[in-house]
Amino acid sequence: MRARLETPDDSLFGPDNLPYGVFAPPGGGHRIGVRFGDQVIDLALALDDSAFVATDLNPLLARGPARWREVRERVRELVESELPVEAVHSLADVSMALPIRVGDYVDFYASIDHATNLGRLFRPDAEPLLPNWRHLPVGYHGRAGTVVVSGTDIVRPHGQRKTDSGAPDFGPARRLDIEAELGFVVGVGSEIGTPIDIAEVEDHLFGVALVNDWSARDIQAWEYQPLGPFLGKSFATSLSAWVTPLAALDAARIALPEQSPPPLPYLTAADPWGLDIDLTVRWNGHTVAHPPYGRMYWSPAQMLAHLTANGAATRTGDLFASGTISGPDPDQRGSFIELSWGGKEPVPVGDEKRTFLEDGDDVVITASAPGTGAARIGLGEVRGRILPARNRS
Repeated sequence: MRARLETPDDSLFGPDNLPYGVFAPPGGGHRIGVRFGDQVIDLALALDDSAFVATDLNPLLARGPARWREVRERVRELVESELPVEAVHSLADVSMALPIRVGDYVDFYASIDHATNLGRLFRPDAEPLLPNWRHLPVGYHGRAGTVVVSGTDIVRPHGQRKTDSGAPDFGPARRLDIEAELGFVVGVGSEIGTPIDIAEVEDHLFGVALVNDWSARDIQAWEYQPLGPFLGKSFATSLSAWVTPLAALDAARIALPEQSPPPLPYLTAADPWGLDIDLTVRWNGHTVAHPPYGRMYWSPAQMLAHLTANGAATRTGDLFASGTISGPDPDQRGSFIELSWGGKEPVPVGDEKRTFLEDGDDVVITASAPGTGAARIGLGEVRGRILPARNRS
Protein backbone atom coordinates (compact mmCIF):
# COMPACT_ATOMS: atom_id res chain seq x y z
CA MET A 1 0.00 0.00 0.00
CA ARG A 2 1.23 3.49 -0.82
CA ALA A 3 0.26 6.90 0.51
CA ARG A 4 0.91 10.54 -0.26
CA LEU A 5 2.51 12.53 2.58
CA GLU A 6 1.05 15.85 3.62
CA THR A 7 2.77 18.56 5.61
CA PRO A 8 1.55 22.08 6.48
CA ASP A 9 2.68 24.86 4.18
CA ASP A 10 4.37 26.59 7.12
CA SER A 11 6.29 23.50 8.21
CA LEU A 12 10.02 24.04 8.76
CA PHE A 13 10.58 20.52 7.42
CA GLY A 14 9.08 20.61 3.96
CA PRO A 15 10.49 19.33 0.65
CA ASP A 16 13.19 22.02 0.54
CA ASN A 17 14.74 20.80 3.78
CA LEU A 18 14.85 16.98 4.14
CA PRO A 19 17.50 16.59 6.87
CA TYR A 20 19.07 13.19 7.57
CA GLY A 21 19.14 11.29 10.85
CA VAL A 22 19.45 7.80 12.30
CA PHE A 23 16.33 6.38 13.95
CA ALA A 24 14.95 3.16 15.35
CA PRO A 25 11.26 2.32 14.84
CA PRO A 26 9.41 0.57 17.69
CA GLY A 27 10.95 -2.85 18.13
CA GLY A 28 13.41 -2.34 15.27
CA GLY A 29 17.08 -1.59 14.71
CA HIS A 30 18.69 1.63 13.60
CA ARG A 31 18.47 2.89 10.03
CA ILE A 32 18.91 6.10 8.08
CA GLY A 33 15.88 8.34 7.72
CA VAL A 34 14.84 11.71 6.36
CA ARG A 35 12.53 14.06 8.23
CA PHE A 36 9.47 15.41 6.41
CA GLY A 37 7.12 17.41 8.60
CA ASP A 38 6.58 15.39 11.77
CA GLN A 39 7.32 12.14 10.00
CA VAL A 40 10.45 10.10 9.35
CA ILE A 41 10.94 8.34 6.02
CA ASP A 42 12.80 5.03 6.19
CA LEU A 43 15.21 5.29 3.25
CA ALA A 44 15.99 1.57 3.19
CA LEU A 45 12.33 0.85 2.42
CA ALA A 46 11.50 3.98 0.45
CA LEU A 47 14.48 3.54 -1.89
CA ASP A 48 14.59 -0.27 -1.66
CA ASP A 49 18.27 -0.10 -0.70
CA SER A 50 19.70 -2.05 2.24
CA ALA A 51 22.69 0.32 2.37
CA PHE A 52 20.46 2.62 4.43
CA VAL A 53 20.15 0.01 7.19
CA ALA A 54 22.99 1.58 9.14
CA THR A 55 23.78 2.87 12.62
CA ASP A 56 25.16 6.19 11.33
CA LEU A 57 25.25 8.38 8.24
CA ASN A 58 28.94 7.73 7.53
CA PRO A 59 28.43 5.18 4.71
CA LEU A 60 26.28 7.71 2.83
CA LEU A 61 28.63 10.62 3.57
CA ALA A 62 31.66 8.72 2.26
CA ARG A 63 30.04 8.29 -1.16
CA GLY A 64 30.58 11.96 -2.00
CA PRO A 65 28.67 14.85 -3.58
CA ALA A 66 27.32 13.00 -6.63
CA ARG A 67 25.64 10.39 -4.42
CA TRP A 68 24.38 13.06 -2.01
CA ARG A 69 22.68 14.87 -4.89
CA GLU A 70 21.22 11.64 -6.29
CA VAL A 71 19.68 10.57 -2.98
CA ARG A 72 18.31 14.06 -2.27
CA GLU A 73 16.68 14.27 -5.72
CA ARG A 74 15.09 10.83 -5.34
CA VAL A 75 13.70 11.66 -1.90
CA ARG A 76 12.26 14.96 -3.17
CA GLU A 77 10.50 13.07 -5.95
CA LEU A 78 9.08 10.56 -3.44
CA VAL A 79 7.68 13.13 -0.99
CA GLU A 80 5.93 14.85 -3.86
CA SER A 81 4.36 11.59 -5.07
CA GLU A 82 3.66 8.48 -2.98
CA LEU A 83 5.59 6.34 -0.52
CA PRO A 84 5.13 2.81 0.82
CA VAL A 85 3.08 3.12 4.02
CA GLU A 86 5.52 0.92 5.92
CA ALA A 87 8.36 3.37 5.11
CA VAL A 88 6.75 6.24 7.04
CA HIS A 89 6.90 6.64 10.83
CA SER A 90 5.60 9.31 13.16
CA LEU A 91 8.48 11.26 14.68
CA ALA A 92 6.89 10.77 18.09
CA ASP A 93 7.13 6.98 17.76
CA VAL A 94 10.84 6.60 16.93
CA SER A 95 14.03 6.95 18.94
CA MET A 96 16.86 9.00 17.51
CA ALA A 97 20.57 8.16 17.67
CA LEU A 98 23.76 10.16 17.22
CA PRO A 99 23.62 10.76 13.46
CA ILE A 100 27.33 10.42 12.69
CA ARG A 101 30.26 8.35 13.91
CA VAL A 102 32.50 11.22 14.98
CA GLY A 103 36.14 10.63 14.15
CA ASP A 104 37.53 13.97 15.30
CA TYR A 105 35.97 17.08 16.79
CA VAL A 106 37.34 20.61 16.47
CA ASP A 107 35.77 23.69 18.04
CA PHE A 108 36.47 27.15 16.67
CA TYR A 109 36.07 30.68 18.06
CA ALA A 110 34.68 32.36 14.94
CA SER A 111 32.27 35.01 16.31
CA ILE A 112 33.83 38.44 16.59
CA ASP A 113 31.07 39.53 18.97
CA HIS A 114 31.63 36.55 21.28
CA ALA A 115 35.41 36.92 21.21
CA THR A 116 35.10 40.65 21.92
CA ASN A 117 32.71 40.08 24.82
CA LEU A 118 34.97 37.50 26.46
CA GLY A 119 38.01 39.69 25.89
CA ARG A 120 36.28 42.54 27.70
CA LEU A 121 35.29 40.21 30.54
CA PHE A 122 38.67 38.54 30.98
CA ARG A 123 41.01 41.42 29.98
CA PRO A 124 39.12 44.64 30.82
CA ASP A 125 42.24 46.81 30.62
CA ALA A 126 43.51 45.43 27.30
CA GLU A 127 42.40 45.09 23.71
CA PRO A 128 39.56 42.52 23.70
CA LEU A 129 40.82 40.65 20.60
CA LEU A 130 44.24 39.02 20.80
CA PRO A 131 46.68 39.91 17.96
CA ASN A 132 46.12 36.68 16.01
CA TRP A 133 42.31 36.69 16.05
CA ARG A 134 41.70 38.59 12.79
CA HIS A 135 44.38 36.58 10.96
CA LEU A 136 43.22 32.98 11.50
CA PRO A 137 40.23 30.99 12.76
CA VAL A 138 41.25 30.20 16.35
CA GLY A 139 40.27 26.69 17.44
CA TYR A 140 41.12 23.68 19.57
CA HIS A 141 40.70 19.92 19.34
CA GLY A 142 37.93 18.46 21.52
CA ARG A 143 36.96 14.90 22.39
CA ALA A 144 34.92 12.97 19.85
CA GLY A 145 34.01 10.36 22.45
CA THR A 146 31.92 12.80 24.49
CA VAL A 147 29.79 14.07 21.60
CA VAL A 148 26.25 12.94 22.45
CA VAL A 149 22.91 13.12 20.68
CA SER A 150 20.37 15.80 21.59
CA GLY A 151 18.26 14.79 24.57
CA THR A 152 21.10 13.11 26.45
CA ASP A 153 21.30 14.25 30.08
CA ILE A 154 24.50 16.06 31.06
CA VAL A 155 26.19 15.21 34.36
CA ARG A 156 27.75 18.19 36.12
CA PRO A 157 31.51 17.71 35.76
CA HIS A 158 34.25 17.73 38.38
CA GLY A 159 37.54 19.56 38.01
CA GLN A 160 40.06 21.86 39.63
CA ARG A 161 38.72 25.28 40.60
CA LYS A 162 40.69 28.29 41.80
CA THR A 163 39.87 29.36 45.36
CA ASP A 164 40.14 32.75 47.06
CA SER A 165 43.55 31.72 48.43
CA GLY A 166 44.85 31.30 44.89
CA ALA A 167 45.33 27.54 45.31
CA PRO A 168 42.96 25.09 43.61
CA ASP A 169 40.49 22.64 45.07
CA PHE A 170 38.65 19.82 43.30
CA GLY A 171 34.89 19.53 43.01
CA PRO A 172 31.77 20.00 40.88
CA ALA A 173 31.71 22.93 38.47
CA ARG A 174 29.89 25.93 39.92
CA ARG A 175 29.77 28.01 36.72
CA LEU A 176 28.29 25.58 34.23
CA ASP A 177 27.43 27.17 30.90
CA ILE A 178 26.24 26.54 27.35
CA GLU A 179 27.65 27.52 23.97
CA ALA A 180 25.12 27.83 21.15
CA GLU A 181 26.96 26.77 18.01
CA LEU A 182 26.59 25.49 14.47
CA GLY A 183 28.39 22.26 13.63
CA PHE A 184 29.69 21.19 10.21
CA VAL A 185 29.94 17.54 9.15
CA VAL A 186 32.72 16.31 6.87
CA GLY A 187 31.51 13.89 4.23
CA VAL A 188 34.59 13.04 2.18
CA GLY A 189 37.84 13.02 4.13
CA SER A 190 41.31 14.12 3.04
CA GLU A 191 44.72 12.42 3.13
CA ILE A 192 47.37 13.32 5.66
CA GLY A 193 49.78 15.83 4.19
CA THR A 194 47.19 17.15 1.71
CA PRO A 195 45.42 20.36 2.78
CA ILE A 196 41.87 21.02 1.58
CA ASP A 197 41.95 24.02 -0.74
CA ILE A 198 39.35 26.64 0.16
CA ALA A 199 37.92 26.34 -3.36
CA GLU A 200 37.34 22.60 -2.82
CA VAL A 201 35.65 22.71 0.58
CA GLU A 202 32.20 21.87 -0.81
CA ASP A 203 33.56 18.62 -2.27
CA HIS A 204 34.16 17.56 1.34
CA LEU A 205 31.48 19.29 3.44
CA PHE A 206 28.15 17.46 3.70
CA GLY A 207 25.95 19.49 6.01
CA VAL A 208 25.25 21.32 9.26
CA ALA A 209 23.78 20.50 12.66
CA LEU A 210 23.15 22.40 15.87
CA VAL A 211 25.71 22.04 18.66
CA ASN A 212 25.76 22.90 22.34
CA ASP A 213 29.34 22.76 23.58
CA TRP A 214 28.74 22.70 27.34
CA SER A 215 31.39 24.59 29.30
CA ALA A 216 32.50 24.62 32.94
CA ARG A 217 33.75 28.19 33.18
CA ASP A 218 35.40 27.93 36.61
CA ILE A 219 37.33 24.80 35.58
CA GLN A 220 38.23 26.41 32.26
CA ALA A 221 39.43 29.66 33.87
CA TRP A 222 42.01 27.83 36.02
CA GLU A 223 43.30 25.34 33.47
CA TYR A 224 43.25 27.06 30.07
CA GLN A 225 46.56 28.98 30.30
CA PRO A 226 48.82 28.42 28.41
CA LEU A 227 47.42 25.57 26.26
CA GLY A 228 43.71 26.32 26.08
CA PRO A 229 40.47 24.41 26.80
CA PHE A 230 40.67 20.95 28.34
CA LEU A 231 38.50 19.45 31.12
CA GLY A 232 36.26 22.50 31.23
CA LYS A 233 35.04 21.59 27.72
CA SER A 234 35.64 17.88 27.14
CA PHE A 235 32.96 16.39 29.41
CA ALA A 236 30.07 16.74 26.92
CA THR A 237 29.12 18.23 23.56
CA SER A 238 25.52 17.84 22.40
CA LEU A 239 24.70 17.41 18.71
CA SER A 240 21.31 17.63 17.01
CA ALA A 241 19.82 14.35 15.79
CA TRP A 242 19.31 15.92 12.34
CA VAL A 243 21.98 16.90 9.81
CA THR A 244 20.77 19.41 7.24
CA PRO A 245 22.48 19.01 3.86
CA LEU A 246 24.42 22.03 2.70
CA ALA A 247 22.31 21.82 -0.48
CA ALA A 248 19.22 22.76 1.57
CA LEU A 249 20.84 26.05 2.60
CA ASP A 250 21.39 27.61 -0.83
CA ALA A 251 18.86 30.36 -0.08
CA ALA A 252 20.57 31.07 3.26
CA ARG A 253 23.93 31.96 1.75
CA ILE A 254 25.04 35.53 2.36
CA ALA A 255 28.23 37.51 1.96
CA LEU A 256 30.71 37.38 4.80
CA PRO A 257 31.19 40.52 6.88
CA GLU A 258 34.24 42.53 5.83
CA GLN A 259 37.47 40.95 7.04
CA SER A 260 40.19 43.43 7.94
CA PRO A 261 43.04 42.92 7.40
CA PRO A 262 42.33 40.72 4.37
CA PRO A 263 43.02 37.05 5.12
CA LEU A 264 46.10 35.30 3.77
CA PRO A 265 45.75 33.69 0.33
CA TYR A 266 44.98 30.17 1.60
CA LEU A 267 41.97 31.64 3.46
CA THR A 268 40.79 33.80 0.56
CA ALA A 269 37.87 32.44 -1.48
CA ALA A 270 36.69 33.71 -4.85
CA ASP A 271 33.13 33.95 -3.50
CA PRO A 272 33.27 34.02 0.30
CA TRP A 273 29.95 33.03 1.87
CA GLY A 274 28.34 32.82 5.26
CA LEU A 275 24.92 31.55 6.34
CA ASP A 276 21.85 33.53 7.41
CA ILE A 277 20.76 31.27 10.27
CA ASP A 278 18.86 32.50 13.34
CA LEU A 279 19.16 30.58 16.61
CA THR A 280 16.93 30.65 19.68
CA VAL A 281 18.05 29.64 23.18
CA ARG A 282 15.42 28.55 25.71
CA TRP A 283 16.32 28.09 29.37
CA ASN A 284 13.74 26.07 31.32
CA GLY A 285 11.20 26.89 28.62
CA HIS A 286 11.92 30.64 28.58
CA THR A 287 13.53 32.33 25.59
CA VAL A 288 16.69 34.15 26.68
CA ALA A 289 18.65 34.76 23.46
CA HIS A 290 18.50 34.94 19.66
CA PRO A 291 22.06 34.47 18.39
CA PRO A 292 22.54 35.38 14.67
CA TYR A 293 24.93 33.12 12.77
CA GLY A 294 24.99 35.58 9.87
CA ARG A 295 27.42 37.82 11.79
CA MET A 296 30.14 35.17 12.08
CA TYR A 297 33.54 36.54 11.08
CA TRP A 298 35.13 33.31 9.85
CA SER A 299 33.31 31.14 7.30
CA PRO A 300 32.86 27.34 7.29
CA ALA A 301 35.17 27.16 4.25
CA GLN A 302 37.88 29.14 6.02
CA MET A 303 37.59 26.96 9.11
CA LEU A 304 38.02 23.71 7.16
CA ALA A 305 40.83 25.14 5.01
CA HIS A 306 42.68 26.28 8.13
CA LEU A 307 42.01 23.03 9.99
CA THR A 308 43.89 21.12 7.25
CA ALA A 309 46.43 23.81 6.27
CA ASN A 310 49.22 21.98 8.08
CA GLY A 311 48.39 18.70 6.32
CA ALA A 312 46.13 17.32 9.05
CA ALA A 313 43.89 14.55 7.68
CA THR A 314 40.10 14.58 7.91
CA ARG A 315 37.77 11.58 7.94
CA THR A 316 34.17 10.91 7.09
CA GLY A 317 32.04 12.01 10.03
CA ASP A 318 34.53 14.53 11.40
CA LEU A 319 32.79 17.41 13.13
CA PHE A 320 33.93 20.99 13.47
CA ALA A 321 31.89 23.67 15.18
CA SER A 322 31.74 27.44 14.90
CA GLY A 323 32.27 28.31 18.52
CA THR A 324 29.71 30.36 20.41
CA ILE A 325 27.43 32.39 18.15
CA SER A 326 26.76 35.87 19.48
CA GLY A 327 25.64 39.23 18.14
CA PRO A 328 26.24 42.82 19.25
CA ASP A 329 23.04 43.13 21.29
CA PRO A 330 22.61 41.74 24.81
CA ASP A 331 19.78 39.40 23.75
CA GLN A 332 21.95 37.93 20.99
CA ARG A 333 24.58 36.40 23.24
CA GLY A 334 24.96 32.63 22.83
CA SER A 335 26.43 31.80 26.23
CA PHE A 336 25.32 32.48 29.79
CA ILE A 337 28.68 33.95 30.79
CA GLU A 338 27.93 36.70 28.26
CA LEU A 339 24.22 37.01 29.03
CA SER A 340 24.97 37.45 32.76
CA TRP A 341 28.17 39.38 32.05
CA GLY A 342 30.36 37.06 34.05
CA GLY A 343 27.65 36.49 36.66
CA LYS A 344 27.33 40.18 37.55
CA GLU A 345 24.01 40.76 35.74
CA PRO A 346 21.56 37.89 36.46
CA VAL A 347 19.28 36.84 33.61
CA PRO A 348 15.47 36.73 34.00
CA VAL A 349 14.40 33.10 33.56
CA GLY A 350 10.67 33.14 34.20
CA ASP A 351 10.21 34.38 37.76
CA GLU A 352 13.85 33.74 38.66
CA LYS A 353 17.11 35.62 38.14
CA ARG A 354 19.92 33.28 37.09
CA THR A 355 23.58 33.36 36.13
CA PHE A 356 24.83 29.82 35.42
CA LEU A 357 23.16 26.41 35.15
CA GLU A 358 21.69 24.69 38.19
CA ASP A 359 20.90 20.99 38.54
CA GLY A 360 17.65 20.13 36.77
CA ASP A 361 17.91 22.99 34.28
CA ASP A 362 16.87 22.23 30.70
CA VAL A 363 18.33 24.08 27.70
CA VAL A 364 16.94 23.84 24.16
CA ILE A 365 18.59 25.49 21.15
CA THR A 366 16.68 25.69 17.86
CA ALA A 367 17.40 27.41 14.55
CA SER A 368 15.86 28.28 11.20
CA ALA A 369 17.08 29.68 7.91
CA PRO A 370 15.62 31.09 4.70
CA GLY A 371 14.32 28.48 2.29
CA THR A 372 12.88 28.76 -1.17
CA GLY A 373 10.58 31.76 -1.64
CA ALA A 374 9.11 33.05 1.62
CA ALA A 375 9.46 29.71 3.41
CA ARG A 376 11.93 28.90 6.15
CA ILE A 377 13.61 25.63 7.00
CA GLY A 378 14.41 24.28 10.46
CA LEU A 379 17.59 22.76 11.83
CA GLY A 380 15.83 20.75 14.52
CA GLU A 381 16.93 21.22 18.10
CA VAL A 382 19.72 20.38 20.49
CA ARG A 383 18.49 19.75 24.02
CA GLY A 384 20.09 18.80 27.32
CA ARG A 385 19.20 18.63 31.01
CA ILE A 386 21.70 19.03 33.83
CA LEU A 387 22.05 16.18 36.32
CA PRO A 388 23.81 16.54 39.69
CA ALA A 389 27.51 15.72 39.89
CA ARG A 390 28.20 12.15 40.83
CA ASN A 391 29.73 11.39 44.21
CA ARG A 392 33.49 10.92 44.16
CA SER A 393 35.25 8.76 46.74
